Amino acid sequence: MNLYRADHVGSLLRPAALLEARAARAADRLSAEELRSQEDTAILEAIALQQAAGISVVSDGEFRRFTWLGAMAESVEGFVPSSTSINWKGPGGGEEPSTSHIVGAKLRQKQRLTAHEAGFLQLHAGGSWKVTMPSPAVFQIASFAPGVSDRVYRDRKAMLADLAPIVRAEVQALVAGGCPYIQLDDAFLSLYLDQDVVARWAAAGFDAATELQNGIDAVNACLDGIERPDTTVGLHICRGNSKSRWFTAGGYDAIAEQLFPQLHVDRFLLEYDDERSGGFEPLRHVPRGKMVVLGLITTKRPDLESVDDLRRSIDLAAEYLPLENLAISPQCGFGSVASGNLLTLDDERRKLELVTEVAHRVWG
Repeated sequence: MNLYRADHVGSLLRPAALLEARAARAADRLSAEELRSQEDTAILEAIALQQAAGISVVSDGEFRRFTWLGAMAESVEGFVPSSTSINWKGPGGGEEPSTSHIVGAKLRQKQRLTAHEAGFLQLHAGGSWKVTMPSPAVFQIASFAPGVSDRVYRDRKAMLADLAPIVRAEVQALVAGGCPYIQLDDAFLSLYLDQDVVARWAAAGFDAATELQNGIDAVNACLDGIERPDTTVGLHICRGNSKSRWFTAGGYDAIAEQLFPQLHVDRFLLEYDDERSGGFEPLRHVPRGKMVVLGLITTKRPDLESVDDLRRSIDLAAEYLPLENLAISPQCGFGSVASGNLLTLDDERRKLELVTEVAHRVWG
């Protein structure tokens, strides 16, 4: 298992030229081929940025997607658009209308989720590279709409039974193609950390512990039995990330004892950039053979963290999980959605360089 001490979550700030090209494509002023060419150029620049910063494993910045979830909705039949709202916290927070994708028909794969992304990275990364994609557990809550989805699937578990094989097939294809690092992203496992959310679920008859177990089982179904000696698999637990805002807070205590020992991934990428994340005590539940990537460097604010403060945080975490089982990264992506967080490209570069500096000082 590669240790990847200087990691990052994957998404990067889109350059202005790429945002303009995507807008032109949406307005039918640019062909699909021309947009792909613009994406290719931006991704090559992003790879160079990561390499110059010294990051252990490079991504394509998720530049071919509008959001981190895009791969699933574009590749799988059965999702239908639906209006919703998200209660964002942070700069300019509050209820904001949004479009989600709910399950309205049987889920069937139309095309591979990440083939076009992985192929380009493999050709141009010049070293270790990662592919990110949504965890199946994301859709357990976000995409199962009573009155719509239950006309197709009797419950969330039945829906996951159709979705997990689709993700599994993508994992198998990536492993077979030589992908060094697969990262599953989940922005809804963090809802189990928010006790107000869990209380509302309970009042509505939603059994959080049972549904969490169903989500764990779905992720494991994507991985179990796949021989992958040269592929690392990680899971990032996101707390919401759009325009420097978030939607959940709470320590990992609520899920640690159930999630960490049971989930069959090699590393957990955990957000730890402020007091919303709680302490490091839950790390005692992580099995010794697994890695935890400490997301200590915020992508939500431009100010640069102190190297000494970051080292102290790593030392505190090492009281619960050995230092050899730890790594460092930014807390989340810089651009989980195309609009990105409230930072500049120079801020992003300095944050990535800080990841590498701390990794070298702590682990050599």
